[in-house]
Order: sequence, then structure tokens, then C-alpha cells
Amino acid sequence: MVRDKEATKRKLLDAATNEFATYGIAGARVDRIAKNAGANKALIYAYFCSKEELFEKVVQEQVDLAIRSVPITPDDLPGYAGRLFDRYIEHPEVLRLMGWLRLENGFDAAPDAEIRAHADKVAAIRDAQRAGSVPDHFDAEELLSLVVHLSILGFSSPAATRDLVVRAVGRIVGV
Repeated sequence: MVRDKEATKRKLLDAATNEFATYGIAGARVDRIAKNAGANKALIYAYFCSKEELFEKVVQEQVDLAIRSVPITPDDLPGYAGRLFDRYIEHPEVLRLMGWLRLENGFDAAPDAEIRAHADKVAAIRDAQRAGSVPDHFDAEELLSLVVHLSILGFSSPAATRDLVVRAVGRIVGV
């Protein structure tokens, strides 16, 4: 039987996403990932070299997907916060993976894509502030931090709703 390398990699990445989101890198087991992917454990090492590199690949892939799925709209930060909230509710594994990354590697740990996207988002907000479409009573970096952290409220509070997040960000930006 001929093996489809890309399909096998995809199955391993999907199984690893679930495993790492549930157990973190320290608690994840390569045996479970391979079993859940229907693949041989040796293929994990052949394709990704180590459990740590597989974790990095999973985190990078999930962050890239989240960034592409919810582009920033600096002229509509309440709507952006609402879309982020929706994304995190639909895909809680992203926040879990980032939590594990930071718990196990330090608070400043972040994938390259997140670092680049963050800088781009701050610049977009700053440009909107200069154009007068976004108030400047918060620095662009502070404002993005508030918007993002409010959007993850549903991850930590059962009282959080999309409407609450959108209204709160609206109040912050004066809408």
C-alpha cells in the first residue's frame, strides 16, 4: 500500500493539535498522537524530528489560521472583537495551545506569525488613530491589548457573551 505523505502529516497534525491542546507539551504522548492519527509513531520523528518541533508546528499552524480567519478592522474594533470572540468559542484549542506554550516556555513565548501580526495590528490601529477614525485616549498597543483580552473573555467567564465583548470594546473606543 502506498502511503500519502501529506495526508499522513495532516492526520498527525490534527491529532497533535487535539493532544497538545488537552495535555500541553509535557503531558502529550507521542503514542496517543500516532494512534489517533492512525499512523506509526516513527513517522512523527521522520516528519517533525521531535515532539517539541511537532508542538511548534501545531502552534504555528493554528496561530496562522486564526490570523488569516479574523483580519483586523481598525475602523470597527467592536466588530473585530466580536469576530475574535466567535473564533475562540469555535476553536478553543488556539487559546489552550497558547496557554500551554506560555506556561511551559515563559510568558513572552510567541510564534513568529503572532509577533508579526501583532506589530501589523498595532500599526493599523495607530494609522486609524492618526486618521481620526479611532480615538487616541489609549496608545495603539494598549488598545489592541484591551480588544484582544476582552475577546478571550468567553474562555474564562461563563457570563461573557459576544454582545458583552462588542459593547465593552464599543465603550472603550467611544462607539
